[in-house]
This record gives sequence, structure tokens and C-alpha cells, in this order.
Amino acid sequence: MENLGVSALLGLLEGLTEFIPVSSTGHLLLASHFLGFQSAGKTFEVVIQLGAVLALMTVYAAKLWQTFSTLHHDEASRRFAVSVTLAFFPAVIVGVLAHDFIKTVLFETPALIAVMLILGGVVLLFIDRLAPPPEDFDASALPFRKALLIGVAQCLAMVPGVSRSGATIVGALMLRVEKRAAAEFSFFLSLPTMAAAVGYDLFKSRDLLDFSAYTQIAVGFLLAFVTGVIVVKGVLGYISRYGYGLFGWWRIIVGSAALLALWWVG
Repeated sequence: MENLGVSALLGLLEGLTEFIPVSSTGHLLLASHFLGFQSAGKTFEVVIQLGAVLALMTVYAAKLWQTFSTLHHDEASRRFAVSVTLAFFPAVIVGVLAHDFIKTVLFETPALIAVMLILGGVVLLFIDRLAPPPEDFDASALPFRKALLIGVAQCLAMVPGVSRSGATIVGALMLRVEKRAAAEFSFFLSLPTMAAAVGYDLFKSRDLLDFSAYTQIAVGFLLAFVTGVIVVKGVLGYISRYGYGLFGWWRIIVGSAALLALWWVG
């Protein structure tokens, strides 16, 4: 029962934080560290991310179907698909080249994760107030140059605690993309990015994977999915009204608490 409780908590954390700029990976790694949780080959942590991917695909099923079913004759659909592909490409290169270093060094340094949460929160608060006036309001029609640069910004999220959505959103805001459109493009970009990352992790760790704790994995997966659906449906409306300030403060508080806890326990 204790293990199921931890699995449920981590599943909730994944779904709650994956699509907002607070770093789901940072939260999961810190929570696992303090709870003493570790699965063989990181099987649990990898698989529950698929729950978040499925949540996003469920919410945007109509948009995705409309795009892919009209690629052969609709210029807007082709433009949207190309922009997401361009933004995805830099992460493929950096992810493959730096995968082992990221997983074996950066992911095993809780203090670094806490510091990056704090720094990212400060940046988010700053950009939320002082970003240049927007000139692009449609996430489906961003200029290719901006899409590629947002993809370059996403590579910063290879450092745990930076946040994939946070890096892409800050990059988009600096490129004069409107707040809601920045978040929505980040959502769409997360689909190929997360799917590729999970697939590559599973491949690299194939000899270490252990699915024997299937009940824990199922609980985490289900809660990540349900929570992810709720967050994706509600977060765009919140951002349109209130911006990103709450998420900046969230990062600073969590990062500071983690540093204090790390100091306390030595």
C-alpha cells in the first residue's frame, strides 16, 4: 500500500506539472529522491510519461486529426506540421548526443535541479512582465524561423529543473509570440518530443526494464493521464487571464524548499 501511495503521488505530479512551466522532471526526481523511490531502469518514471502524452493526444484529438487528414491538400495544415517538425529537430540532435551524460550526471544531482527551478522561476517572472509586445497570435501559423528558434530554446530543458515547456514558452515570448499561443505551441511540440524521449529511453534501458511492479506502473500511468487531461483543458484559459507569474513563484518556492531539505539532511 505504501508503494501504491508513492506511485499515485508521482503519477499526480507528472500529470500536474508536465504541461506547465515548472519542470515535471525536476519535480519527479526531487520527489523520488526524498521518498527514496527508485524503479529498475527507471521503468516507472518513463512509462508514466506516456500517460501525459496520451492525455494531450486525447484533448487535441480533433485538431490532430484535422491536421493530418488534410496534409495532402491544405497549405495551413502542412505549414503547421512543418513548423512543429522544425522545432522538434534540435532536441533530437542534442538528446541523442548528450543522452548518457544527462541521465547519469545531471539527473543524479538534486541540488542542481533545485537551483535550476529557482533560476527558471526568476526568469519566468521577469519575462512575464517584460516580454516584448506580441505579433504572432496563432500557434498553428508561426513563422518557420521562430519555430526553429523555439526548438533551440527547448534544448535547454535537457538540464533537469529547467522545464521543457518553460524553455519553449520563454523562447516564444521573447520572439513576440502571444502568451496563450506560446503555451499552445509548447503543447503541440511536446507530442513528438516526449514520444521520442520516452521511446529512446526505453530503447537505451531495454536490458534494465522491469515491469513486474505492474500495479504501481498502472496507478501512476492512470493518474498522470487523468491529471494531464484536467491541466491541459484548464491551463490555457488561466494563462490567457493571468499570465505565468504563479508558475514562476511555484518554481522558486519548490526549489528553495528542496535546497533547504537537502541542507537539512546533509
